[in-house]
Amino acid sequence: MAASVTRLAGSGSPQQTQDNPVPGNSASGPVPPSPILAEPWPRPYYFEDGLRRVSPYFYTYNTWCKERWRGRQLVDVFQSEFRDRPLEYYREAMESGLVAVNGKTVGPHHVLKNGHLISHTTHRHEPPVTADPIGVIHEDDDMIVINKPSGVPVHPAGRYNYNSIVEIMKAERGLDFTPRPCNRLDRLTSGIMFIAKHTKAAEQLGVQIFQRSVRKEYVARVIGKFPDGEVVCDQPILQISPKLGLNRVRANGKAARTVFKRLAYYPPASDLGVSPNDGEMTGPAEEPVSGRAESAPRPTGGRKADEGYSIVRCLPVTGRTHQLRVHLQFLGHPIQNDPIYANQKVWGLGLGCNDAEGTLNTDEDVVTRLSRMGKDQVADAVAYYDEMVDDYYKKKAEKMSGEVCTVCSTPLYTDPGDQELALWLHSLRYEDAEGAWSYVSPLPTWALPPEGTSGPTQVGGMEDLVGAAGDAIVE
Repeated sequence: MAASVTRLAGSGSPQQTQDNPVPGNSASGPVPPSPILAEPWPRPYYFEDGLRRVSPYFYTYNTWCKERWRGRQLVDVFQSEFRDRPLEYYREAMESGLVAVNGKTVGPHHVLKNGHLISHTTHRHEPPVTADPIGVIHEDDDMIVINKPSGVPVHPAGRYNYNSIVEIMKAERGLDFTPRPCNRLDRLTSGIMFIAKHTKAAEQLGVQIFQRSVRKEYVARVIGKFPDGEVVCDQPILQISPKLGLNRVRANGKAARTVFKRLAYYPPASDLGVSPNDGEMTGPAEEPVSGRAESAPRPTGGRKADEGYSIVRCLPVTGRTHQLRVHLQFLGHPIQNDPIYANQKVWGLGLGCNDAEGTLNTDEDVVTRLSRMGKDQVADAVAYYDEMVDDYYKKKAEKMSGEVCTVCSTPLYTDPGDQELALWLHSLRYEDAEGAWSYVSPLPTWALPPEGTSGPTQVGGMEDLVGAAGDAIVE
């Protein structure tokens, strides 16, 4: 059924019984006799090829009859309201009992009435996620501070259910454990998250975050040599496509401010006369670039084949959606493996650098190009490395495999590639502005010096970043 349908799959005891079997641990299990299923416990996880996988399982969506459905046949409602599957599938599901009313098989022509509970039992196929564990940085009676792996969503959403942070923690700590996430990270972003053990602890931290008494720092791996010194980007951000969740710098957007500071620069390995120590060049000293980002815009021409990369510290003063990714793109240094904002097929050769007015790429052009990219097309996040494109396309990336499930005929996907599992953006630090507490995670592997080189492996305090941030922008 559609995403708006209430999910009530937890009805009943989480144990398998003869009257209520849960064949989800087998790809060829029988069709369940009742559409009201218990949740499989333990969760049907298994690990293979470095991925956490979930065996296909049956799952029941439930929704009460809406007023506009009353007096209409069941098949007519599904034909008009739920279009994710062919009508013939729904007819067969109604005849077999996979679609039922009040727990009973009624057939396609059953007339719906007020108070009817419509159930749809499906055979769910979840995408695999990384097998990396959820690291625990700190734990007490109120709160767990975790190091979230990249590629794992926080809450069940879309195709992800058991492969989510809250469900994995519940599986590890027991069915009665109720994780309460206090801050949000995108699926691809890794790093520090706060998981409250009870409602009061969640509310207390929520108040601190809302009152801006909590500072947070991220670290990103970006294209090219980021300027030296503290760089402040004050460019406003506008959402240009709610459907795609796409944002970009726009004068009529919401006020936003980010402070950036380069931690290290690692030039191409082929460069001569370059020392990787502290990520700096060994030639003549550079003029530090500090102050407002718009005072020194980067050229918007094509990229060099290999510009090296920088590890950049990021202090978001405001909290706009995709703020760090959008500001880094505008500065000419998008996150190196960003499938959206470092995508040449979407943004062109300049990758959206210094294009606040949208004169190089209109909003309509960008949205259209991104909309065309689907599961049958690899997210081309490294297009700026022309000679690497062919190698990149040889890597796995999640797309339609051409095969279908033998149980439910659902089209199957291949395993996700690196681009679907990680974004080189990491939530590094959270601290109380008054100094009451501070938590710092280790640098992720991609932020450490490349093998055979030297460079920073730790990050210092936030004093310079906070000083450059100035007065906070009122949201």
